[in-house]
Amino acid sequence: MDDEQLDRIFKAIADPTRRRIIDRLRERPDQSLFHICALSVAEDGEALSRQAITQHLDTLEKAGLLHVSWSGRTKIHSIDLIPLQAAAALWLRKHL
Repeated sequence: MDDEQLDRIFKAIADPTRRRIIDRLRERPDQSLFHICALSVAEDGEALSRQAITQHLDTLEKAGLLHVSWSGRTKIHSIDLIPLQAAAALWLRKHL
């Protein structure tokens, strides 16, 4: 893992909204954008626009923490925490 990928991962988890999205996808994998938006309102009481959530999902995908598949015309999102675990272990080995 190079420094650029490490930076993308830590940037992705630095935002509390993205951490909540990760938590939701861990609890309920394979969610569409509609379901992620609905869960955001139901659990947080605050509505984020589809565009805002799409941007957060894009950041998570670029960091390698999110996988996208298709079910017909619906984009399905699932979380992959292996890159995060690898990044944390690498960073800790460098600095401890």
